Amino acid sequence: MLSVSILGIKENIEENIKKLDKMDIDFFHIDIMDGVFVSNKTWDYDQIEFIKTANVKKDVHLMVEDVKKYIDEYVNLNPDIITFHYEATSDAIELINYIHKFSIKAGISIKPDTPVSVLNDILKYVDVVLVMSVEPGAGGQSYIENSTNKINDLKKIRSLNNYSYLIEVDGGINDITKRYAKNADIFVVGSFITKGNYEEQIRKIQE
Repeated sequence: MLSVSILGIKENIEENIKKLDKMDIDFFHIDIMDGVFVSNKTWDYDQIEFIKTANVKKDVHLMVEDVKKYIDEYVNLNPDIITFHYEATSDAIELINYIHKFSIKAGISIKPDTPVSVLNDILKYVDVVLVMSVEPGAGGQSYIENSTNKINDLKKIRSLNNYSYLIEVDGGINDITKRYAKNADIFVVGSFITKGNYEEQIRKIQE
């Protein structure tokens, strides 16, 4: 599955998202940064509220410290998935249950330096595991190669335990690096698509 990150769209954002909404993609990946958990800050809710009416499903990635506050705000986009960071909370299961109360899939993300093993007690409850293959906070970075081991480990754990979570990978994915992440279920692709011809770049990822 393909989740297109809109982070790199700096101009005519509404017009460009409407263009992407007509293409063969599975999700819009919406990165929300608070300037605290990561140094950068992205949109306020009212700046992207228009995406609520898009046909493509919404995949909201919260890179924030006050996770519950942002869940309460971004449920209004009617997302299919809301993902938060393991590193941002002391009670991940509570937040997973909170997201599920809205009938939304709950995802948990880990930074490049965070081992998969920290998720051992969480994986049975979560719907998506998002492997950050770059440092969170900015687009256009290069794929960190040890991310491949995390993706492969998560696939093995899922199979051994009959878990049902999807594996998502975010960061530095393009038509070359996608092969390193072949065991992921969802590719988040940003600048590779949004800085080129949308249709042509999407086709390269999906080939």
